Amino acid sequence: MTAAVQALLELLDLENIEVNIFRGASSDEDRQRVFGGQVMGQALVAAQRTVEQDRPAHSLHGYFLRPGDPAVPILYEVDRIRDGRSFTTRRVVAIQHGRPIFNMSVSFQTLEEGAEYQIDMADIAGPDELTSWTDYLHLIRDQMPAAMLAWQQRPRPIETRPLDLHPPFEPWLRNPPRQQIWFRSAGALPPDLAVQQALVTYAVDMWLLDCSTLPHGFQFSDPGMQMASLDHAMWFHRPFRADEWLLIDAECVSTSGSRGFNQSRIYSQDGRLVASATQEGLIRQHS
Repeated sequence: MTAAVQALLELLDLENIEVNIFRGASSDEDRQRVFGGQVMGQALVAAQRTVEQDRPAHSLHGYFLRPGDPAVPILYEVDRIRDGRSFTTRRVVAIQHGRPIFNMSVSFQTLEEGAEYQIDMADIAGPDELTSWTDYLHLIRDQMPAAMLAWQQRPRPIETRPLDLHPPFEPWLRNPPRQQIWFRSAGALPPDLAVQQALVTYAVDMWLLDCSTLPHGFQFSDPGMQMASLDHAMWFHRPFRADEWLLIDAECVSTSGSRGFNQSRIYSQDGRLVASATQEGLIRQHS
């Protein structure tokens, strides 16, 4: 296990400070606000800690209310809304400085057999045929601003191999506005499905909002560009491992009102649809 993966697992391993109350640290990365995937992953872990392990999460829906302060811990309060025969529901509120910064509802279900159907995975190159993002950065390092290169080359817990590579400092206009990226943890993970779900919840927030820039050729680093996640939903369809290759197939559905709406499907390397995610985010341009 790499140091970056170990650090992420420690970040997601909350401290239980009272019944239904948990405390999460923030990463030591130099960020202006807490990464949204961190808050979602920690909120999911808080909910998981109040549910029996034989009931994995099948869906979560969250709203980002305020920017998170990376300098202080985050308090997670869990409301045990319902414990049914097959389904369990939890509501989680993340709090900093006495105010909620994020809330999320999570639904859990006992494992059941049922009719099977899915939309098939696109016929694309596999991860072994593609260049890793790390290797690509090495190829274009002389073209990148020093600060951006340092940020992009920091040790990461998630390994990625995009189907299409593009310099992160150049505008990118794509039609259709679609990203397809193979990803996995940069090291082996514990076998628990709860850990796999928390890690993928953390990771998916890295790519969805960027799809909203593709129809317009925006870049997150453009002067005057303000981007932030507003809400996020995920559905877990089938068990998976996040330390094995997964494909996120993401696209922008609509942009309007300074908001972008994006959706994605997540597949295992053998073509099973294991999860879906949607997100709306702010894509405001200041003159």
